[in-house]
Amino acid sequence: MKDAWDRFNWLWEILFAVAYLATTTLVLLDGADPVWTAVAAGALTALALSYLLWGRRLVRDDDSSIRQRWVFALLVLALVGIAMWAEGTSGFILFMACPLLFSTLEFRPAAVLTTVAILLNPAAAVVNDGFTGPTLHIMLPMTAILVVFGVLCGKFIGHVIEESRGRADLIAKLEASQAEVARLSREAGTAAERERLAREIHDTLAQGFTSIVTLAQAIESELDTDPAAARRHAELAARTARENLTEARAMVAALAPADLAAGSLVDAVRRQADRLADETGVPVEYEVDGPLPALGTASEVVLLRGAQEALNNVRRHAAASAVSVRLSAVDGAVRLSVRDNGAGFDPDHATGFGLRGMRSRAEQVGGRLSVRSGPRGTELTLEVPA
Repeated sequence: MKDAWDRFNWLWEILFAVAYLATTTLVLLDGADPVWTAVAAGALTALALSYLLWGRRLVRDDDSSIRQRWVFALLVLALVGIAMWAEGTSGFILFMACPLLFSTLEFRPAAVLTTVAILLNPAAAVVNDGFTGPTLHIMLPMTAILVVFGVLCGKFIGHVIEESRGRADLIAKLEASQAEVARLSREAGTAAERERLAREIHDTLAQGFTSIVTLAQAIESELDTDPAAARRHAELAARTARENLTEARAMVAALAPADLAAGSLVDAVRRQADRLADETGVPVEYEVDGPLPALGTASEVVLLRGAQEALNNVRRHAAASAVSVRLSAVDGAVRLSVRDNGAGFDPDHATGFGLRGMRSRAEQVGGRLSVRSGPRGTELTLEVPA
């Protein structure tokens, strides 16, 4: 996040350009001696180039060394002195030079150098013209006013910069704190989820498997002596296994799929398409239209589960000879499209859990599912917001 100094730096750039152009123009128009006029204009131009090529970066970079800042500040003072010594009209460049000094150095050294820069103009006038009336009665009082005004402006500039950077540092610390809180919350959530799964596995799957083992042992001992009991125990074992399978599916639905944990959504869907082609021999065309926007884990799970369910339906019911799978970014969403040229079906009278589960998952993340099917095939479209 940019601080105020960075956001309003363009105002300083305008002041710099106006001060340089106006002062140089006045020097060229008022200069009586072409040589001294050229010296003053050259010093002003050198000052402008020094700022653009070096000082501009130096002022904006908080990590620049004190030595570099002092060298640049002394260079500014020297060029301002040369320009004012050569042509008194160059004193207008102080409107640019004084703020520049306060932006480069700390307040006290900047105040000293600013005072020196302001005093250079009357000093040059005294040396060139002597202690004349105008110099004593007009220039010296104006110089005193400029010194006070320059120091006060410098104090204000320093205060603005300090406050701005202080707020930027505070915002950075707050963002870091928020990131740390988010990280700790994720870790706490992960730990809680692990505990929940451990409890559920212990209370459901582990107990169910224990029952199945016990029933299998009973069947083994009853198979020759009591076939009816063995048959009853076999039915009970099968029912327990089905219940365990249901519990396992319910728990897995709450986790990120292993395919996503091992790679990107694009790769995970590609593996599903390749698996269908390998198992059935049906050619499967897979396309990804451009880079996809970043998605949360929940949205990626919805798309992958949708691809798995759609391809499983093709495998079991469609009797298709060609299948296409496409991922694309559309109007702030990611769209999955699965199309086949199989027998088709009536989506309004589908009785299986697949489409209902897919639509429910999509609605949980703010997405939507649409299915179009007919004698020439089926197209399933699943969209989730990015």
